[in-house]
Amino acid sequence: MSPRPMAPSGPPPAASASPPTTTPHATPTTTPTTTPHAAAGASLPLPLAGEGRGEGRRTAPPLTLGRDRGNRTLRYLALAAVAIVMLYPLLWLVGASFKSNAEIFSSAGFWPERLDFGAYAKGWKTSTEYTFATYFLNSFLITIPRIVVTVISCVLVAYAFARFEFWGRKFLFSIMIATMMLPLIVLRLPQYLVFREIGWLDSYLPLIVPSAFATDTFFVFMLVQFLRGIPRDMEEAAQIDGCNALQLLWHIIVPLLKPAIISVIVFQFIWTMNDFMGPLIYLASVEKYPVSLALKMSIGATEEVEWANVIAISVVALIPSVAVFFAAQKHFIEGATSSGVKG
Repeated sequence: MSPRPMAPSGPPPAASASPPTTTPHATPTTTPTTTPHAAAGASLPLPLAGEGRGEGRRTAPPLTLGRDRGNRTLRYLALAAVAIVMLYPLLWLVGASFKSNAEIFSSAGFWPERLDFGAYAKGWKTSTEYTFATYFLNSFLITIPRIVVTVISCVLVAYAFARFEFWGRKFLFSIMIATMMLPLIVLRLPQYLVFREIGWLDSYLPLIVPSAFATDTFFVFMLVQFLRGIPRDMEEAAQIDGCNALQLLWHIIVPLLKPAIISVIVFQFIWTMNDFMGPLIYLASVEKYPVSLALKMSIGATEEVEWANVIAISVVALIPSVAVFFAAQKHFIEGATSSGVKG
């Protein structure tokens, strides 16, 4: 064995610029190699949440936009076609009011050859000593009081069914709902006998007074369902402040019931204006006839009927109901579709 060389004394020599050499016995150090795929993956950013599932896209492909636009156009065309089919009888009614009898039965189109308002003037005078102004007034004398008593009675009954707990509540509510299944013609004879004994025939009382006892069960049911969707937080706060049941009804419930009450008013107005059987049974004097009976009376049974006059007054008779509907359209739709307060 050769002797080990001794380390030189003195300061250590300066580092040389040449790279160090390794002995054959030293293990060479290797640098990690990367594949082309790994290198490419390391340089790409990580995908955001939602990418790859269509959530991060800002614009849809042109094909999808074109398909959606085509579907929307088809829906609008279908709705327009249905609207024309539904509105054409009304348009024909308005157009036929300007036609003669021969033109009414010879042409299915609604546009008249010439605009002649003579049918409106002749139809308004009627064949009696009264004009249609009297019959419209009679209709309003029946409709307005009936609406008032209907709203008051139905709101009170619906409030009792929706907010109070009493014995037999569910049973009585079931009986009330069951009366909706009865045809009105079944009740005509008993009611007629009762009103004859009371002496109310040939007056408006048989047409108004029954509604004061919440006999319009459909309105009661609608109001009850609306009340069940209204939370009781405001009522409980008012009770803490000392409000009684009637104060709760007037200050809390009635304002929240406004859409449903307007729906009741619209329905009752249209149904009463179009009611024919009730006035026909209870009224005998011509001067007390409503519009519905006056229209039937204008169709003579022995002489030739001037259909243009009848159609013209029918168009005029539609104006109050249409005006009331469009005036209350916003609240009417809200009351028919919603079931409580928003939010």
